[in-house]
Amino acid sequence: MNDQGVATILETSQPATAAKGPVKLAVHNLSISYGGTPALVGVDLEIHENEIFGIIGPANSGKTSFLKALNRMDMFNPAMQVAGDILFNGTNIRQWRNVYALRRRIGVVFPLPVGLPMTVYDNVALAPRLSGVNRKADLDDIVERCLRRAALWDEVKDRLDSLGSLLSGGQQQRLTIARALSQDPELLMLDEFSIAVDPVTTMRIEDVLKELRTEMTIILVTNLTQQARRLADRTAFFLTGSCVEIGDTEALFTGNVQDTRTADYIAGRFG
Repeated sequence: MNDQGVATILETSQPATAAKGPVKLAVHNLSISYGGTPALVGVDLEIHENEIFGIIGPANSGKTSFLKALNRMDMFNPAMQVAGDILFNGTNIRQWRNVYALRRRIGVVFPLPVGLPMTVYDNVALAPRLSGVNRKADLDDIVERCLRRAALWDEVKDRLDSLGSLLSGGQQQRLTIARALSQDPELLMLDEFSIAVDPVTTMRIEDVLKELRTEMTIILVTNLTQQARRLADRTAFFLTGSCVEIGDTEALFTGNVQDTRTADYIAGRFG
């Protein structure tokens, strides 16, 4: 789906203003390579509490690798090498001995929904159970709250015992968001969440994200530049493994850029 198709259904929101809260995540001289081939080089940026931070850029610009580094996913890929500092709440994530505890605080939603082979209820209840919540009343509250926050409760409340894999693509994507929210993350990362869902579902998820910004920090990687404009307080432009620039989103989209490549990408002249 292209930006134009989505834009016919979704109206541009009021321009966002850059967040002024404390720094939630600080990245210093971050470089990532795969088997010696660079994917990201020398990235420096800060993300504030309760802001939606957008990341745009063409394919193979390092956006997904950036998210994987924040979530310590390099531990699953021996060929992925990460250098530099990533500070979450002021602590280097490499100092976290329990990486699973870190991931409970930094949730991630990938482009294609991945429903676990279990019921809708169990998809959402899994993480709380693993963290020690076993009382059914408590689990019921968590499941309902997370499904409501993901704008899915009204559609599945009568079939919580059905397999999550039987839901539609858009519903499965919202189930994935509900599952991420069940961990009560402080930082939620979304990697092109709308790539496999229809425009109406995209609109519903965008509304959810606008509400969640009051509760958590959100990093939004998107291939739809106008989606970044609708949602993000600030936006970073990645290109060929570099962070070209970061700025107030509305300023970037109205031509106040430091690098002409940013303007060219936003205008659709390449990418």
